[in-house]
Amino acid sequence: MPAPLLSAADYAQGLAAGQRGVLARAITLVESTLPRHQILAQQVLQAVLPRTGGAVRVGITGVPGVGKSTFIEALGLHIVEELGQKLAVLAIDPSSPQGGGSILGDKTRMPALAAHPRAFIRPSPAGGSLGGVARATREALLLCEAAGYDVIFVETVGVGQSEVAVHGLVDFFLLLLLAGAGDELQGVKRGIMEMADALLITKADGGNEAAAARAARDYASALHLFPPAASGRVVPVGTCSALTGAGLPEAWQAVRDYAAHTQASGYWAARRAQQQVQWLDEAVRQALEAQFYGRAAVQGALAATRQAVAGGQLTPWAAAGQLLALG
Repeated sequence: MPAPLLSAADYAQGLAAGQRGVLARAITLVESTLPRHQILAQQVLQAVLPRTGGAVRVGITGVPGVGKSTFIEALGLHIVEELGQKLAVLAIDPSSPQGGGSILGDKTRMPALAAHPRAFIRPSPAGGSLGGVARATREALLLCEAAGYDVIFVETVGVGQSEVAVHGLVDFFLLLLLAGAGDELQGVKRGIMEMADALLITKADGGNEAAAARAARDYASALHLFPPAASGRVVPVGTCSALTGAGLPEAWQAVRDYAAHTQASGYWAARRAQQQVQWLDEAVRQALEAQFYGRAAVQGALAATRQAVAGGQLTPWAAAGQLLALG
């Protein structure tokens, strides 16, 4: 039986005290699609809003096999043990159960970090739409900030548009890459590289150091062909090994240097303000869509209209016009 809901004030008080159990329950609340849970969730978020915004938000993505979880655990342990900061790790996983998405995999793949008292790991629920999962992840991020976490990693588990969603959540976007997998530059989409604030070649160990260094030079050369980064900074390219720890302090220093530069220039605050407006627009879109499909007239006509479109009797645009007219 699930634990009973707390009041908004109790959630806020527990988060302010840094209670991990309350944080986990609050995230479950914002992930729920039940209307009464959503109302309470928004009350909680509004109550803790003054305590949010203080963390460094880092998005981490990478090609399959790049070793995201191993890297996150190694860098995370550096942050919590050597730097003494509190770290939360959130994952966006928009995949469906049929697609093989892993809901609890992150905790089993990061056992040392998951057990650390200054770390908190929470995967997002699989099976939802990307927009819905990204919304829940953003609200979970705010709750983690309210609970006193200094650094928040947001990991992409899915592929494609999940990188765009994560980029809209974070201050710093890190792209992990592999060396020695053929023509590396052909396997990475230009759009992802343009979003990145830093590139890191992983697995620079076990005799792969030279290949990783060559890949880093190739990527650095390729970045010169792109337009200048909006932050005004040159995108750094480095190498690292999660097994030996080589390059991890430098990777985190790159995040700190970026934060210092962009906070001084005003870009940090401007990016966050832009993200807030983007999420407002997304919230309006989701609310309008929910209201539209919730109307009885639309629900009554939807099945037949979809069948007509599938059968070629009606174009999608004409069908959309007919449905919208029912509102």
